[in-house]
Amino acid sequence: MARLRTYLEKRDFDRTPEPASEGRPSGTGLRYSIQNHRATRLHWDLRLEWDGALLSWAITRGPSFDISEKRLAVRTEDHPLSYLGFEGEIPKGNYGAGTVMLWDIGWWQPLDPVSRGLKKGHLRFRLFGRRLTGEWNLVRMKGRRPADSKRENWLLIKAEDEAADQRDPVARYRKSVSTGRSFSAIRQDAAPIALDRDGKLPGRVAPQLASLSDDLADSARFWHELKLDGYRALVAVGQGGPRVYTRNGHDWSDRFSSLLVAFDDLICASALIDGEIVAGAGMQGFGALQDAIKSGGPFGYVAFDLLSLNGTDLRDEPLTKRRATLEKLFAKLPPMGSLQLSPLIQGDPADAFRMICGAGGEGLIAKRRDARYMSGRSDDWLKIKCRRRAEFVIVGWLRSESRARPFASLLLAAHDDDGGLRYVGKVGTGFDETQMQEIAAFLRPLSRKSATVPAPASETAGVTWVKPELVAEVEYAETTRRGRLRHAVFLGLREDKPASEVRVEAEVPMDERENIAGVSVSSAAREIFESPVLTKGDLARYYDAISPAMLQEVADRPLSLLRLPEGMAGERFFQKHPGKGFPDAIRTVEIADKSGTTEPYAYVTNAAGLVSAVQMGTVEFHIWGARRDRLDRPDRMVFDLDPDEGLGFGDVKAAATDLRDRLRELGLESWAMLSGGKGIHLVVPLRRTVGWDTVKLFSRSVATLLEQTEPARFIAEMSKAKRKGRIFVDWLRNERGATAIAPFSVRARPGAPVAAPVAWDELSSFSKASEIGTRRAIERGWDGIDRPGPQSLNSLVVERLDKAMNG
Repeated sequence: MARLRTYLEKRDFDRTPEPASEGRPSGTGLRYSIQNHRATRLHWDLRLEWDGALLSWAITRGPSFDISEKRLAVRTEDHPLSYLGFEGEIPKGNYGAGTVMLWDIGWWQPLDPVSRGLKKGHLRFRLFGRRLTGEWNLVRMKGRRPADSKRENWLLIKAEDEAADQRDPVARYRKSVSTGRSFSAIRQDAAPIALDRDGKLPGRVAPQLASLSDDLADSARFWHELKLDGYRALVAVGQGGPRVYTRNGHDWSDRFSSLLVAFDDLICASALIDGEIVAGAGMQGFGALQDAIKSGGPFGYVAFDLLSLNGTDLRDEPLTKRRATLEKLFAKLPPMGSLQLSPLIQGDPADAFRMICGAGGEGLIAKRRDARYMSGRSDDWLKIKCRRRAEFVIVGWLRSESRARPFASLLLAAHDDDGGLRYVGKVGTGFDETQMQEIAAFLRPLSRKSATVPAPASETAGVTWVKPELVAEVEYAETTRRGRLRHAVFLGLREDKPASEVRVEAEVPMDERENIAGVSVSSAAREIFESPVLTKGDLARYYDAISPAMLQEVADRPLSLLRLPEGMAGERFFQKHPGKGFPDAIRTVEIADKSGTTEPYAYVTNAAGLVSAVQMGTVEFHIWGARRDRLDRPDRMVFDLDPDEGLGFGDVKAAATDLRDRLRELGLESWAMLSGGKGIHLVVPLRRTVGWDTVKLFSRSVATLLEQTEPARFIAEMSKAKRKGRIFVDWLRNERGATAIAPFSVRARPGAPVAAPVAWDELSSFSKASEIGTRRAIERGWDGIDRPGPQSLNSLVVERLDKAMNG
């Protein structure tokens, strides 16, 4: 490799123990290490795996957790991957002669593109080491170097986070992280110092399991924790340990050996800890964990219970006491490291649940505070899922018409309480090419001629049946009345649970309803948005939560509803006239058109009205510029800044502030709203003193003024052909019967963005008009947004506009 030429040229590998081979990439995740090097001058060598080699810096005084410290880090030649764990004595007369101690090792996660960071001179990254954790910055120093100098000076700076401002790691850690040896012992080639715990290794205990619930628990008796996305694991620490046991008692210590070394940092004679093994180094999800298992890491462990400590059985103690003891045991571990405590949900768990589900999380686990630890399933622990997820037995497969795919879908089943297998449907998505090949290889020797499970012939034509031995983890939206999985997605194979133990959990069927804001919402688990996952119930809960803010602008205005009864993938249509079967919470007002013919229009006054609209499949709310009591007198004027495709959001923000200033010169104040699409809306609150024609003419004149002043930037016509490179100042929202997207309405666009009001002094901080989602919208509301009071379009304002237009 060309990158290693300098490294190889500087070393005689007949005289130095340093590795000459390139080494192998990690596969999943990126490795990191620091070597404390006692050479001519003591320093610490930072190594970051990237593109098949190790980026390297010599840190002269070592790393510091003090965010005000800037430690000099001199860029050195790239090293081979095989150097990552090197420790030993480099003899005199060799380049870098001295003692090398492996001071820290782990994984790292770039927070920005590495190639760009190296070019610009700023690398942002997180470390997941045994000793160094959290976010860090490497910043190249400015200034010209002498032409003959090859020194490239950088600064290593700790970012402010939970891992900052700890005790000085240089003073704290004086021995090898891998062998426990000092510099002297390494120089003398002494044997590694093994950690010798004197406590008896605890035996395996069957774990406590949670029962499925469709509702959150009473916060007075239960606390709530995050539902994690990994493998349940009890870790035993003591003589001969640590050991990892799956929930079915399998010893998987060899699979997670790279994680187990982190348990050496626990100060105790013995312990039995309950928790979950997850993907580490910033990676998320069950698929990432499976990739990590194949590659030997990275892993993380989230502990949530302590069953024994130093020989004392704690299972009969209440959960509150076990948790307090666990927190003391973990207190001296590095924050943000491989071993973490499961966070307890603070505040209202309903708010947390909405935010977790909105962010695509798993859900919550509720645990009774005063309960003892009891093996097996009980109501002391409850699991509340955002989306359904469970294990199923693979009982067959269907051939694919594509030669590239070894199968089209897998047939799934689960055991009933009586032990018999029950067919639950198919899964045909979620596989990548490698997974499909691996699964096909597992299935071939399991083929059988007779049916594995009773199933309708219409659903099993052409199936190849297999012995029920493989277990699949599957996510799905809901179950149908026939017991079939809806929108099933394959997540991975489960090796920690035998097929014989896969049971059908009691599920909330798809025709059950959920009461939100007093409205019975059917099919609440039906997925509306895919990423982040947002169900019909989530959408209803959002509009219920945001209603105090949203109704300030929406209540008592005629509405147009954008309905998507089948979700984002199905049909969508606007509806402004309530039809037969509209719920009572969506009220109607009769409005006459120009010919005098009256039609009913929808409006709402409370949260129940908003949620009732969601029950009918509504995603977006569009509002008139007048209230129903004075339909001839608008109380808001809206300018929609709609950019050409080639313009960036920075152009739109600049246009918004310029339009604000222009309106201010005319004597009108406005507030801004990210549209949730591409543009920005400016809203001018009005006194109800003039009619639609006046507002329409005035807004059109303002748009025309902008076009006259800066024709290269603005256009007042809707024409797409003429808009190239310009921003359309859409004034057409300001005529009778026209609507604009309502503040705090979710948009029917990927990602479920919200049309969100923003303060003028924060507008510059947003990078796109779709940046705010449902969770942030609820958190923000109207906080910090200064909305001007109603203003008059009086003769003075009109005179100023006329003067501006005519010079």
